[in-house]
Amino acid sequence: MLVIEDKKVVVLQAADHTAALNAIPSSKLARENLLLVPHKLDETVVLRNLGYNVPSPILHYYNWPGRFKPMSHQRDTSAFLTMHKKCIVLNDMGTGKTQASLWAADYLMSVGAVKRVLIISPLSTLNSTWGDAIFSSLYNRTYSVLHGTSEKRKKLMRDGADFCIVNHDGFEIIAAEAAGMFDLIIVDEAAALRNPSTDRYKALRRYMDTNTNCRLWLMTGTPTPNEPTDAWALAKLVNSPTLNKTYSGFRDEVMMKLGKWKMVPRPSSPETVAQVLQPSIRFDLKDCVDLPEVTYQTRTVSLSPEQTKAYKAMTKHLVHEAETGAITAANEAVKTQKLVQIACGVAYDETGAPIELDCSPRVSELMDCIEQVGGKCIVFVPLTGVLEMLKKKLAQKYKVAIVNGAVSLNERSAIFREFQDGQDIEILLAHPATMAHGLTLTSAKAIIWYGPITSNEQYTQANARTERIGKKHSTSVIHIAATDLERRMFTRLENKQKLQGILLDILGDK
Repeated sequence: MLVIEDKKVVVLQAADHTAALNAIPSSKLARENLLLVPHKLDETVVLRNLGYNVPSPILHYYNWPGRFKPMSHQRDTSAFLTMHKKCIVLNDMGTGKTQASLWAADYLMSVGAVKRVLIISPLSTLNSTWGDAIFSSLYNRTYSVLHGTSEKRKKLMRDGADFCIVNHDGFEIIAAEAAGMFDLIIVDEAAALRNPSTDRYKALRRYMDTNTNCRLWLMTGTPTPNEPTDAWALAKLVNSPTLNKTYSGFRDEVMMKLGKWKMVPRPSSPETVAQVLQPSIRFDLKDCVDLPEVTYQTRTVSLSPEQTKAYKAMTKHLVHEAETGAITAANEAVKTQKLVQIACGVAYDETGAPIELDCSPRVSELMDCIEQVGGKCIVFVPLTGVLEMLKKKLAQKYKVAIVNGAVSLNERSAIFREFQDGQDIEILLAHPATMAHGLTLTSAKAIIWYGPITSNEQYTQANARTERIGKKHSTSVIHIAATDLERRMFTRLENKQKLQGILLDILGDK
């Protein structure tokens, strides 16, 4: 097989080209065993279906816009997507599948195969992940985040942006009116659709059944976060050619009874799941040797009503202090922490005793991040008053250990050893000040910052816990932020900039 790029032609050699000649009228025989076929999208799909190993045209004719050039696995992922109308991307978190899917979508738009794209993703990533990626790389494309009231979302959708971005539950609101508007739907963190009885799943299923020509790309690094049965709904959405059972039939194939009431996965369930999650592509972090050492992302969450009230009151108090000169370079970090404490779920009474605030949006996002990582995580929490609360909530699902100033050195060593080499600790909740220099915890797939800190040194050293000599894969660092102050703090920490003056800048805008 030979691709002649300047002619946009692929040359195929075989004893018999009858099937290709019949299927592609524009193909021509150059000699008895040489076939010339236009190297275009539809022709390539047909040739691949006939068994010819022809590369996607995106690999030869696309300019890959943006600041960064695609890594090898991203090019392969984009090529895979262009060749499948319905499929699943199972690449690990931190491998750049967001950008790979955007490049693939942009290419399909450039050749007229797609006009508009709808992206369905978690609420925390609408702007910070998808919006930023479109803005920074697809310079000639427009996007709109569909958020707010029902009418506002529908109006934004009708405005005609190339990409519309909506959260999983928000899709139900626009689904009926969206009919026929989009040629491609990309679902990020598609494991959110794993339960076929939910309204969000049913809404997408109805949409795809009605809009039969619409492409559907599902993306998740953890397709079965709870049970092997989670795979059924995803396979059904992409019309997996190997899924030939009802949900109950599939459940019986991958699960078995243990006693009268309990069901556990069958030993063969991983192979069965892999067979039905097709067509799909997967790259593990360890396979992506050209990734940067660290990839960063920020998840945006909301404050609860209780937090909002406390945050506004504290901000008003700090604005007054700033106007009277009570906030100085010497005490600014302490004042900043007061706002961070409220955002993380803690306030303090007149005696200095901690009072827990409702921070359910933030905790829910933390749980989602851990599930999406699909492996051991270090969660850095800048406030000791929050650690126990988080342990109670996380321990309902995961094996959790805490490391803070109250844990002795011997206890810490035992916890670190078990986290690194054992199976009894999945989530390590730690205050960043307790993570000593030289400590290596390379078993962690990701680091999650529940809130920002004011020390560049601690931030850098804490993130370095997953580094090692000869390391062959990237570390994902995830920031959770609910306020402009937190987002600015994380940006400065990531870029190793001083945090001095950040609070006064924020208060000066009030």
